Amino acid sequence: MTDYKDNTYFDLFSKQKQNQFRVAQSTYKERIRKLDKLQRALEYTYREAIHEALYKDLAKPKIEAELSEIYQILGDIKYVKKHLRQWMRKQKVKTPISLLGSSSYYIFEPKGVCLIISPWNFPFNLTFGPLISAIAAGNTAIIKPSEMTPNSSALMAKIIEDLFLEEEVALIQGEVEVSTELLKLPFNHIFFTGSPQVGKIVMTAAAKHLSSVTLELGGKSPTVVDDSANIDAAAKKIVWGKYMNCGQICVSPDYVLVDAKIESQLINACKKWIKTYFHDEPQTSSSYGRIVTDKHFNRLKGHIENAVNLGAKIEIGGDTEAKDKFIAPTIVSGLKEEASLLNEEIFGPILPIVTYHNLKDAIAYINSKERPLALYIYSKTKANIKAVIQNTRAGGTCINNNVVHYANHNLPFGGINNSGIGKSHGFYGFRAFSNERAVVKQHTFGVTEFLFPPYSSLKEKFAQLTIKWF
Repeated sequence: MTDYKDNTYFDLFSKQKQNQFRVAQSTYKERIRKLDKLQRALEYTYREAIHEALYKDLAKPKIEAELSEIYQILGDIKYVKKHLRQWMRKQKVKTPISLLGSSSYYIFEPKGVCLIISPWNFPFNLTFGPLISAIAAGNTAIIKPSEMTPNSSALMAKIIEDLFLEEEVALIQGEVEVSTELLKLPFNHIFFTGSPQVGKIVMTAAAKHLSSVTLELGGKSPTVVDDSANIDAAAKKIVWGKYMNCGQICVSPDYVLVDAKIESQLINACKKWIKTYFHDEPQTSSSYGRIVTDKHFNRLKGHIENAVNLGAKIEIGGDTEAKDKFIAPTIVSGLKEEASLLNEEIFGPILPIVTYHNLKDAIAYINSKERPLALYIYSKTKANIKAVIQNTRAGGTCINNNVVHYANHNLPFGGINNSGIGKSHGFYGFRAFSNERAVVKQHTFGVTEFLFPPYSSLKEKFAQLTIKWF
C-alpha cells in the first residue's frame, strides 16, 4: 500500500477524505445554501475586487470581466439551483421481464475527494465553474489555481477561506511544484483545465490511482468561411472571438480556412472591425488586454518572427512592446505549412489565414491535425455546413458564430481526444463529478431463480427459452 504521509498536503487531503461521506449525505437545501453563499460573494461582496484583480493580471476590461467571468459563474449557479433537485432524485428505468419481480433505478452519488486545477486565462470562471459542479454533486474539493495570475489566485483564496471549511473546500496557491505534489495523492476525481501537454501529465498521474478525470484542453480550433458567407458579419464575429482576452481563450478561432475567391475581402473586413473595436492604436485602447506573462509574450513574438522569416505577410498588426506585454491584433497570410503558427496552439492575438480552393481540401486540412475543442463554420449553404460537420470531429461547433456555445448551460462543453476528455457545464458538470450507481431491488421471487444449480435438462430448455423470448 502506498504511503502518502510524506506528502506536504496529505493532512488536508485526509481531512477531506474523512469528511467526504458527511458532505456526500448533504441535502439539496444544504448544497443550495453553499451555492447561495458563493453567489452572494461574487455578485456583491467581491465584485469590484474581481475587476481589479483581473485588470492587474491581464489588463482585462471591466465589461469582459463581467461577461466572461462573473456573468458565466452566476449563470452556472442559477442554472444548477433550478435543476439540482431533479438531478439528485433516483432516476427510475425500465426493468426487463427476465428480472420480473424487481425494480431498477440509478442514483448520482458523489465521487468523493476532488482536485480542481484551473488555468490563468479566465481564472475565476474556470475555477468556480468546476467548483459549482463539485458542490452540487456533493463532493469535497481541493483547488489549485494558476500561479500566472497571482492577484486573482490570492483573491480566490480569500473567498474560499471566507465561505468554506477546509475539510469541505480548500484552495492552495503556489508554483507548478504544488500541482506535482497534489497529483501524487489518490483523488477520486481530477478536473483539469489547461494545455494538452500538461493534460497528458495529469492523466498519467491519475492513472497511478485509477482516478477519473475531466480534461478541458485546447488545440487549434479552425474557422471555415466559404464563398456563400456574409463576409462582413463573419469578420465582425471572428475578430470579436479572436481578440477577446487578447486571444487567450481555449475556444478562440485559432486559424481561418477561407475560400481563395474571397480571401482579400475577408481580410479587409477583419481589418475594418479590428480598427472599429480597438481604433488605430490598440495599445491605447481600454477595450484591449495584455499577454499574461513575459514567457507567453516572447512565445507569441517568436511565432510572428518565424512567420515573417518564412515569407508570410503581416496584413495588420505585428507590433509588440515587451515592457507592456503588448502584442497588437495581428493577421498573417501566405504562411508556409512549416510555420509554427500552423502547428502549435497560438493562444494569443495572432490570426493565420489559410486559403482553400475546394471544401474537401479544407476538410482534409482540418482532419490532418488533432481534433479541436471547437470548430466554426460561416456559410449560407446547408450542404457545405452539413459536409463540414459530418466529415470532421470537434468538441463543439458554432454555425455563423463563434465562442458563444460556451455560454449555453444546456449544452455539454468539452473536447475530444487531444482537446479533452469528458464534458462540463450544467448537468454535464454535475455528472462529471458523480458516479452513476445502478440499483436493482428485488421485491418478490425472481424467475432467474429457476436457473440456479443444480442444472438439469429442464433448466437447460428454460434457459434457451429465456434467451429466445425474454
